[in-house]
Amino acid sequence: MRIAQVASLYEPVPPRGYGGTERVVSWITEELVREGHQVTLFASGDSLTRAELVPVCPVSLRTNPNCHDTLAHHILLLEQVRKRRDEFDIVHYHIDYLHFPLSRQIDLPQVTTLHGRLDLADLVPVYREFADMPVISISHSQRLPLPQANWVGNVYHGLPEDSLPFHKGPGKYLAFIGRISPEKRPDRAIEIATRAGMRLKIAAKIDAVDRGYFERVVSPLLKRPNIEFIGEIGDEAKAGFLGNAIASIAPIDWPEPFGLNMIEAMACGTPTIAFAHGSVPEIIEDGVSGIIVRTVDEAVEAVHQASVMSRRAVRASFASRFTASRMVSDYLAIYEDLIFQKSSCSMSGIGEDEMQDSLNPVSLNQDSLDKDAA
Repeated sequence: MRIAQVASLYEPVPPRGYGGTERVVSWITEELVREGHQVTLFASGDSLTRAELVPVCPVSLRTNPNCHDTLAHHILLLEQVRKRRDEFDIVHYHIDYLHFPLSRQIDLPQVTTLHGRLDLADLVPVYREFADMPVISISHSQRLPLPQANWVGNVYHGLPEDSLPFHKGPGKYLAFIGRISPEKRPDRAIEIATRAGMRLKIAAKIDAVDRGYFERVVSPLLKRPNIEFIGEIGDEAKAGFLGNAIASIAPIDWPEPFGLNMIEAMACGTPTIAFAHGSVPEIIEDGVSGIIVRTVDEAVEAVHQASVMSRRAVRASFASRFTASRMVSDYLAIYEDLIFQKSSCSMSGIGEDEMQDSLNPVSLNQDSLDKDAA
C-alpha cells in the first residue's frame, strides 16, 4: 500500500526529547515500512526515518529561533501533500483539522488521528461543519465531547516491543515523566512521594506557556530533599529512568486522551499509579499493570501495593495490548475500509455525501471497537 504520513512540524519525527504525537507518528511509519508498505513521511528536515522523507522545513519549529510564524510552514506542508496526491492510496494526517478544507476538495482516501484533548467549545462548529472528515480516536473517552464527529475507528497507541527493555526490579524511587503543566499535576506527585516517604525523580520539559506555573508552584517544591528534578529526557534515557522506578506517577487532573507515559512504564515492567481521568481506566488494568486512584490518600496507599506487584504481569499487559505491530494492524484495517469505500463510490457513481449518509461512521470497525472497549 502507498501511504502518506503527515506530521506536524513542531518537533522532528521522532522527537529528540518530549513529543508524544511525533513519537507515535514515527512508530507508525517505521512499522509500516518494516511490514513492506511504501511510506512517505511529510515532516521537518531533521526527522529520521526509513520511509521517504519530504522535508517541508529544514528543522523542527519549536526550538528554531528563526521561526516566527509556524502556520506559514504548515500551509507549505499542505501544498506539498496536494502536489503529490496521485502517488498515494491513502493519506494519514496527524495535524488535527488544519487540512479539512483541502481534503474536502481532493478525491483521495484520507483519515486523521486526533491526538489532543477535544473538550474545547471552539471545536464544536468545526466538527459540525466538517462532519464528512473521517477521524480516529486514541481512546473512547477522548470522543465524548464530540459525538457528532465522523469517528471511523479507535486505535490505542503502541510502541515497538523491543524499544524499552523489561526491568525485573525492585525499583528504588517514584518517577514522574512528561511535561510540567497544571493538568499533569507534578505538585501532586511531589505531595504523594513526600507523604509516602519516597524519593521522586521528575523528568519533564517546560514549555514557555507553563513557565509561570513552574516558577510559581513547582519550583519551590523542588527544594525538598526527596525531590530530584532532571529535566527533559529523550528515548535513550527512558529505559533506566522508568525501569528503575518502583512506580510511575500519573496524577493528572484533566481528560488525558491517552498518556504514552503509562505504556512506556508498562514496557519496562513498572506499574503506574494514575488518577481516574480521561483514558486512564481504558489503559491501566487496575491491579495488573497499575493502580487507579481518585485521591492523594489513595495514591499514597498505592505506593506500597505497587512495590510488590508482579512486574512480569505489567510487561505482559503491555505486550498483549500496546505494541506498534498491533497499532499498525488496527490502522491498516481502517485504511482498507476507507479505500474500499472510495473505490465503491467511484465505480457506482454514488457521491461521497450519499455514501456517507448510507453508513453509520461510528459502526465502522465495530468489532475492533468492541474488542478495544472490553
